[in-house]
Amino acid sequence: MPAQAAAPTAPMTLPEMGGRRASYRERIGEALRAAVITGQLAPGKLYSVPALAEQFGVSATPVREAMLDLVGEELVEPVPNKGFRVTSVSEKQLDEYTQLRELIEIPTTVALATTADPAAVEALRPLAQEIVDAANEEDLIAYVEADMRFHLALLSLSGNRTLVETVRNLRHRSRLYGLTSLLEEGELEESAFEHLEILRGILERDPDYVRQVMELHLSHVRGEWAQP
Repeated sequence: MPAQAAAPTAPMTLPEMGGRRASYRERIGEALRAAVITGQLAPGKLYSVPALAEQFGVSATPVREAMLDLVGEELVEPVPNKGFRVTSVSEKQLDEYTQLRELIEIPTTVALATTADPAAVEALRPLAQEIVDAANEEDLIAYVEADMRFHLALLSLSGNRTLVETVRNLRHRSRLYGLTSLLEEGELEESAFEHLEILRGILERDPDYVRQVMELHLSHVRGEWAQP
C-alpha cells in the first residue's frame, strides 16, 4: 500500500515577516521552516502540497515553491508524485550545530556590549517582546520565527554578513523537538525573557553579563533538542 501523506498536527498560520511586505511564498516558507524546526512537521513523514495549501488557505503554487526552497535547505526531500518528506537530523549533528553556534554567537554578541550603537540595539526590543508574547500565547511557530529574526538581526550589528548567513544556515538545519515539553513545563517563557536580558546587558555595556546570559540561552537551545 502506498504511503499516505500526513496532515500537520495543528492549524498553520502565515507569519508577518517583521511587518514588511512579503510574498505568499516567503511567508509560507517561514511558517513551514518553523514547523519543521519545532517538529510540528515530523521527520520521516510525508506531506502533500494540497493538504498544506488547505491548511494555509492558499493555492498549491506558493506552497510547492516554498517546499522547494526547503529542499534546497535540506529540511525536506521530494517524493515524486506524493509530496515532500521531512528530513531527520542525528543527535551528533545537533551537537555539532550547537558547538558551532556557541563558537560564533557568544563572542560576537559579547563584543556588541562595547561596539554596538545603543539606538540600533534598542530598536530590537519590539522583536524581543514578540518572542515573549509568542511564548505567552503558546504559539511555537511564531516563537521560532521571531527568535530567528531577533538573533540574526542582533548578529547583523557586527557588520559581518558572512557570519550572519552562517548562523542562519545552522539554525535552518536545527531541530527544536522539545519546545512542546518546555511549553508544557512552563519554561518557554523563561527562555523568551532571556532575549530581553541580552539586550539589557549590551545596553549596560556589561560584556560579562552578556556572556553569562548567552551561555545560558544556548544551553537551553541544546536542551530543547531531543529525539521526537
